[in-house]
Amino acid sequence: MKFKIRFLFLAACILAASPLVRGAAPQQKDYLTALEADKIRDAETVNERIKLFLSFADDRLKKFQYELEHPSTNRHGDMLNSLLNAYVGCVDDAADLIQLGIEKQENIRQGIDLMSSRTKEFLAVLEKLSTDGADLELYKDNLEDAIEGTRDAMNDAEKAKKKVAPPPVRRKN
Repeated sequence: MKFKIRFLFLAACILAASPLVRGAAPQQKDYLTALEADKIRDAETVNERIKLFLSFADDRLKKFQYELEHPSTNRHGDMLNSLLNAYVGCVDDAADLIQLGIEKQENIRQGIDLMSSRTKEFLAVLEKLSTDGADLELYKDNLEDAIEGTRDAMNDAEKAKKKVAPPPVRRKN
């Protein structure tokens, strides 16, 4: 269900950019900047979109770590929670794109491999934060959600490896 909603949202974003609707501002996800949303729309393949979403997730996680080390004087807790929510949104969107690629029978092996390796890295960082992160009480619930979402995405990627057709074998003449 969540996948269908996100797919419909992506389709709506593409339609909003049509010449008939140029006057209206195109919708975007609240955790993506306008530039990032443009990059996602401009990506030609599902693999490229997965790579972009994972790079955005990595960016949010690095910003989160920076914010922990250099707390802002105002709205520190809000900033931490919004960065974690944005991270989870990016990882979820990348996982949804993998499902879309499988349904369309596209060659998304590269995206699946990237998702598998990056989510393992992300999970290590998140689990370290859950044990010895500063100001843990400010963002504990969102951190637990981020860990769960990352595990789900990693498991989905592992399952997707089995569903995707193997790469073609070149025959030697």
